[in-house]
This record gives sequence, structure tokens and C-alpha cells, in this order.
Amino acid sequence: MAGEFHAMNRPAPTREDLDTFCRREGWQEVRNARGEHLTYELHLPDGRILRTRVSRPPDKATYGPKMWAHVLRDQLCISEAEFWACVKDGVVPGRTAPRVVAEAVPAQVVHLLIHQVRLREDEVAAMTRDEAIARVNRFWTEGG
Repeated sequence: MAGEFHAMNRPAPTREDLDTFCRREGWQEVRNARGEHLTYELHLPDGRILRTRVSRPPDKATYGPKMWAHVLRDQLCISEAEFWACVKDGVVPGRTAPRVVAEAVPAQVVHLLIHQVRLREDEVAAMTRDEAIARVNRFWTEGG
């Protein structure tokens, strides 16, 4: 019920809290079962797709501790602290921010740098993609 408390003296989460969380973090509504259930999905940068369902209407009914632990662990994949920070304070979990991944140096460029330009492997490994391509281009235009 609304007066129950979960771990760390937090109030029991309501369906409305779960709906608020999903909307704030940017989950996409993928199904609306005639006003009874909303199904949300979240595509994570690592390729996983999370899915959760919010029963409607999002009234003050709360989730029991076991069901809530399942939702947090298996559907939302976050801690209870992260959930409440998002719902109460608007702090969106950092997992949805795209990771900046450096572009890899193409294998053929690595091969050319090591075997034709005669650079050491550690020198090539320290190069960015753009630096490696520029070095190969310089080798081809200026010679060895």
C-alpha cells in the first residue's frame, strides 16, 4: 500500500513513479493495451534493449518488495537509488548517454604502417585513425 516502505526507508514505488521514470529517461512507448498497460523499451548504447510494462491507470497502487526488486534488476537494470534520483530529482541515469568510441585504425592501414612505412607496433597503436591515415598518405606522396 501507499504507506509501505522499501529498502533504505524509501516509499514503495507506484505505477505512476515507474511511468515518470520511463518518460524521464527517454524510454519509448511500444505498446498501449487499450489503456490497461503501457509497454516501454529503452535501447542502450551497448546494444541491449530493455523492456518494462506499466499497469494502467498509474494510480497510487504500489509494487510489493519482491516484484519491485524484479522490476529494478531484470527490467530497468538500475539500482533503487538511481530510480529515485530520476523520479524525485530528475537525474537521468548515465547509461543512456552515448559513449564516445574512438574510430579504429583500419587493419590495412596498420599493416602498411608496420610493414612498408616501418613504424613500430607501439607507435601505430598510439595513433588515432586520422593520424595513421595521414602518415600513410605522407609515405605515399613523399616516399619512404
